[in-house]
Amino acid sequence: MSQTAFRSPDWDRLFEIAVAQEGLFTTQQAAEAGYSSQLLAHHLGNGRMVRVRRGVYRLVHFPAGEYEDLTVVWLWSEREGVFSFQTALALHGLSDVLPSQVHLTLPAEWCKRRLRVPDGLVLHYGDVAESERRWFGPVPVTAPLRTLKDCAVEELPPELLRGAALDALERGLVGRDDLAVVEAVLEPFGGLNP
Repeated sequence: MSQTAFRSPDWDRLFEIAVAQEGLFTTQQAAEAGYSSQLLAHHLGNGRMVRVRRGVYRLVHFPAGEYEDLTVVWLWSEREGVFSFQTALALHGLSDVLPSQVHLTLPAEWCKRRLRVPDGLVLHYGDVAESERRWFGPVPVTAPLRTLKDCAVEELPPELLRGAALDALERGLVGRDDLAVVEAVLEPFGGLNP
């Protein structure tokens, strides 16, 4: 039997987990804090918690956070995903265009998994090093340089890619020498010249 089967519920531990994740937690995290599925059902029934999606819950008295929707997706990915591509551009403020879908990069080994992908989520597969990550609240996002390279490979419309790269250069988020891949993609469209 697992150790969590005999652990008494630790509300403070569950609360600490939820605080770091915009008031959200997973079934697994609840179990690690001593909450069985029956106890979760009890708290759902008395209104102390609400189910946000399968396996993800919210403490009802916790204020909604700026990145709550992304946190739900990140928890769905078992905290393995990294927000990327157009989603990362928007989070870094490198694009005025709000993506209609959320882009998430999962570890390469996940491409073999059969997943029930939430509506509005586009999955990419690849390994993202710690040095290529930044944090927005509780969620990881690809760093500006990795984001620009990913968008160049994905063939983001040239005007959006150029604008994002120039903005990143102007803000000092990347160096011109770092943008060889982006410049190569933009070469047929006039390069990085506005």
